[in-house]
Amino acid sequence: MADDPTTRSRRGRPARINRELIVDAAVSAGNLDTLTMRELAARLGVTHTALYRWVKNRDQLFDLINEAMVERVLPAEGPRDRDWRPWLARTAWAMHDQFLVLPGYATRLSRPHRHTTQAFERLRNAVITAFTDAGVSPHLAEQSWYIFITSTVSWLAVHEHPLDLGDSTPRFELFLDTLLRGLPAREPGAGR
Repeated sequence: MADDPTTRSRRGRPARINRELIVDAAVSAGNLDTLTMRELAARLGVTHTALYRWVKNRDQLFDLINEAMVERVLPAEGPRDRDWRPWLARTAWAMHDQFLVLPGYATRLSRPHRHTTQAFERLRNAVITAFTDAGVSPHLAEQSWYIFITSTVSWLAVHEHPLDLGDSTPRFELFLDTLLRGLPAREPGAGR
């Protein structure tokens, strides 16, 4: 009698780690900037060799974290009735809530480095689509995406490492309201 592949159990040891466990361990580790691969393996209770089967280096670790973060912040549904503002506000608040859980994440994103093309490409495409569906030209939708992502990530990075700009720390809701009122991008001199 032949083995039925749907009912037989897998031979060997079951996987002790997966993507979510790795991301959760990185999130709970403290500052992402100082986390080493050996420390992450120890947090997971596996050897660094076992961890390297999933992520070979810090760049791959950040790629894995980026994938999980984009899944966590990107709303399941797009904007309704061409009204991108509430949808983009939900996306920005999700970035605020998820990125700041992982100290050093927004700071790392704000620095020039290679980003996971696939993960951020999904977020980029969703934001650009929200603008183009509302009648914004593809060129200005692209510019609006760039303004949105760089502004939001920069605000979050500054929140992680505050600048001494006076007694009042800027509130995210004020920042976001101002940003959304300025979007979408317009050519200089074009009327509102």
